[in-house]
Amino acid sequence: MTKCKLEINQNKLDINFKFYLFLKELNSTNGLSHKQLNNFLDLIFSYKKNYKNTIQILNEEVKKIKKDEKRVNIENLLFQIEDEKDYSVFCFSLKLLKIKKFLLEEAKLVNFSEIIKKKNFHPLSLKYDTISKNTPYYTRVNGALIALLFFKKIEEGDTNFISKLTEEYIHSLVEDYKKIGKFNIEANQVFMLMFSESVNQSIISSAGSNYEDRIKNILIDLGIKSDEIKKLHDKKDSSTEYDLFFKLNNKTYGIGAKRTLRERYKQFIKTSKMTKIDVMIEITLGLDLTETKAKAIRNHNIYLFVADEIYTSRTFLQKIKGIYPSSKLSIELLKKL
Repeated sequence: MTKCKLEINQNKLDINFKFYLFLKELNSTNGLSHKQLNNFLDLIFSYKKNYKNTIQILNEEVKKIKKDEKRVNIENLLFQIEDEKDYSVFCFSLKLLKIKKFLLEEAKLVNFSEIIKKKNFHPLSLKYDTISKNTPYYTRVNGALIALLFFKKIEEGDTNFISKLTEEYIHSLVEDYKKIGKFNIEANQVFMLMFSESVNQSIISSAGSNYEDRIKNILIDLGIKSDEIKKLHDKKDSSTEYDLFFKLNNKTYGIGAKRTLRERYKQFIKTSKMTKIDVMIEITLGLDLTETKAKAIRNHNIYLFVADEIYTSRTFLQKIKGIYPSSKLSIELLKKL
């Protein structure tokens, strides 16, 4: 039986690469600003008779760009347009970028549904942490599905998903989509390469608070002033860093804040033998907390707070004095430690 090799036609690869190049560079830091994109779209809609003439007009527009790197980058992109087919792909790329922001905001909306879910759980609970961890994945998957749905609508010529005022713009996008389809452009797949990068960047720039930040926010909510909570190394054992350090009622408190303990708790135990700090606390989800670890921590007078779900499910924790569910963290309890 003859084995079929995976082969991609060189012409198909080249034109899809060029499509990605246009999308990627136009959307980059040295790409077009919102105003410049609008100006480019205005020009390609206004001058249609001869693509070579339009490129000259676009080059005149590029000369107005003050930043050297950006200007050179756009000039190089226009230089990549070698024929009318390339020009059609370039125009389609410009029009897609205008839609990209709309699709990106749609993709990110899932973040807010996940935020709403979290309001029902304590910030240090396992459920809250799981939702926080999974939200970026939801956004990526949501983005991929929205882009797929968008291109399905375009392929079908369906403009009902957009307002009447912008219907004409979508119609032009549909026409371009049909045109570049004849060039073996895989529009959805190539667009997703660039769109996924934009989704990932938006996740990074809007990332939620980490575990340590959540604990600090709880302390602030309890009434401890933000500027009184510090991150510092122990004076006697510089290898130990307190993620959160503060004073309360003339007592010093050092907190180690880690979602999982691993072997890091041993460092805190070592420090407890050397330091004069009044209260040492480990706050963790408790996923890797065994009875042996728990007893070792408490044997050195280190208090332990774990996620409520872990505290409830592991009865041995409830039998060890000085171990608490995270929801019990309060000013009153801190003062008693």
